[in-house]
This record gives sequence, C-alpha cells and structure tokens, in this order.
Amino acid sequence: MTDTGFDRAGSDRSAGHRDPRSGTNDLRRVGANPDFWYPVALSRKVRAGRVSATSFAGERIALYRGRSGAVYALEDRCAHRQVPLSMGVVEGETLRCCYHAWAYRGDGRISQIPYLSKGDGRPPRGVRGYPVREAYGLVFVFPGSPEKAAATPVPELPAFGSSRYRTMTFSRTVRCHYSFMHENLLDMNHQFLHRGVVGRLRPELLDHRSDARSVEARYLFSHAGGKRNRGANLLAAEGLTGRDSCDLMTIRTEYPYQTLDLVPEGAERPSFRLWAAYVPEDAAQRTCHAYGLLMIEKPGIPGALHLAWPFIRRFTERVFAEDRMAVEAEQRAWDEQGEDRNHEVFPLILDVREVLRANGVPVRPRPAACGLRPDDGPAPGG
Repeated sequence: MTDTGFDRAGSDRSAGHRDPRSGTNDLRRVGANPDFWYPVALSRKVRAGRVSATSFAGERIALYRGRSGAVYALEDRCAHRQVPLSMGVVEGETLRCCYHAWAYRGDGRISQIPYLSKGDGRPPRGVRGYPVREAYGLVFVFPGSPEKAAATPVPELPAFGSSRYRTMTFSRTVRCHYSFMHENLLDMNHQFLHRGVVGRLRPELLDHRSDARSVEARYLFSHAGGKRNRGANLLAAEGLTGRDSCDLMTIRTEYPYQTLDLVPEGAERPSFRLWAAYVPEDAAQRTCHAYGLLMIEKPGIPGALHLAWPFIRRFTERVFAEDRMAVEAEQRAWDEQGEDRNHEVFPLILDVREVLRANGVPVRPRPAACGLRPDDGPAPGG
C-alpha cells in the first residue's frame, strides 16, 4: 500500500507531524473518523429517567432514556450557561437543565424556558443532537455528519443473536491512542507477554491481505509447552484436559472496528468470535474506551458454559490487563518522546497503520487552558 496521509479526509498532506524516517504522517496524531457508528455506553447503564455522561474525541455527550424507553444523545452543555446537561433531570422525553430548568427535546431543540415572558428575546436554537441506535446491548452514536447516519450501517454480528453462542461484554478505558489497540490484536507475535496464562504459544502467520479499508490476517496457533490457564482451555473448546491442538485464528481490522475468530482443530465453526471498537475519549485522542463482545460457542453439554463462565472471565480479564499494560507503556513512550520512534518491521502492522492513517482524520486539539499547550494532555493528577 502507498502512503496516502490525510488525503481521504480532504486535508493538506503537508499538515501535521511527519515521521522523518518514513515520511508519513505520525499515526498517533491521526484521529478516528467520526462518520461511523461508535458505542459510547452499555445499554444497561442508561437507565430509564436517568442521565449519564460520555464522550467521543473530546465532544462531551449526555445520554438519557425517556419514558418511552428511547435513548437520546445531546451535546453535554446547556445553551444558556453551558452547565452540563448530564447534571439535568429527565421529564418524559425531555431533558431539563438542573440550573435554570431549560428543557430540551431529544433532537436538542429547546422546548421550554419556564420564566421567559412573551416580550423577551428569543432563545437560541438549542444544542446538537446525535443520531442514536441501540444494538447488542450497546448504545451507539453517530458523531459525524448527521446526514450520513441513515446510510451508514451499524456493524452486523450474526453470532450475537444466535442460540449457539453466549456473549460476554467488556467495557474498559485504556490510556492510549486507539491505533495501539488495533496493532496489539493483529500482531500475535507478542504471546511472550501472556506466557503466564497461555504457556508457550507458537503463532504462525499463514497469510494476510489488505485493501483501502481493511487488513486481515490468518494465524495457525500451536501449544509448545508450559502451563496453560484453565480458562484458556475452556475458551478454545478444549475442555478441562487442555489437550494440545492447532487452532486457526482470523483477525480483521475493518475500519474502524476489529474482529477475531478462533476455530479449533477439527471444528466446523469458531469456538469464539470477538468484536471490538476503540472509541477515543479525549480531544487529543490519547485515551480510548474499548468495547468488546466476546461470543462464545455453547458446548453440547447443557449448563457447561455456565459453569465455565467465571474461569473464562478471569482468563480474558487477565489477558486484557497484560495487553493494557503494554499499550499504555507504548503511549507513555510516545508522550515522553513527542513522536513515534517505533521501528516496526512486521509487514502486517505496516499495512494496518496505512489503513488507519488513510481512513482517519487530523486530530484537532481543543484550545489550551490553564497554561497547557493543546498537545499537553491532562494536567498531572487529572
């Protein structure tokens, strides 16, 4: 693939910071393209009659569920005094600011200002309302151009609704640029990091392919010895015996999402399927929220997966914690050095970097506050 910089987003190629070795724009300064559906909350966390705060790339968003059960997403500020609407009160299908009781409809328009007299000046239009959809136990918003929302599909996950699978949901904040997460999952050569839970795994890259929006890799995994966590055996459908097998793993970044399927040796279908999205939280996009749906095949023995569930949960949480430790260390190095000094040699990762760079948009840091430069990030202890 050739370097396209920010061309797909219509930006000047000369803008931004460039890697002096490759001549490409620094991927860690490329923002997530907002013209997609992004999960920003678990549906069960957005309770009826309650408001919760979330964000996308520094845009603060107030979510609330009306009396009808519908979820709405508004810019998290009152048009009057800029007080967060996430501090407000839900009344029917409207959200009322906690300060002067200005009421907003689900589309962000003002429906009432209680003390406004007939001769008083007219209020502003209101605040931004975001398109919202609920799927797979998640609340998705469309932070990009609203007119593109209807034509942009929410990702399809047929295994989620299948009676053959049960889903484990993950929701964690990770202090790194979202690109580190894509690289971490695609590059299975880091299994030494997980040696304490999976033993010695030998990943063999069988093949990989890429196009303008995606990168896909197929690995063959074999167990080369060492103690393997019971949860790993259960997740790979190998039961309690931990028998050695060769598993086929397919990982795909289909911008901006990522998937992973694992098919055990001799099996007809994946023993588990993972879907993940990494949603930038702050304006500089140095922190992201990882949402994951792990769809695990139910074994033939009734109730077996229910008994295995705690072991699988502990195993996946430990693997995620180790991955988070590594990617956050990568981000700290970038912060300290002020640039990307990685010396990447794996062609697969070079390809996914091109896809993320080409489909992203320039990060637009917010104006500096309290003496901080726009790129400084949060103040110490923030």
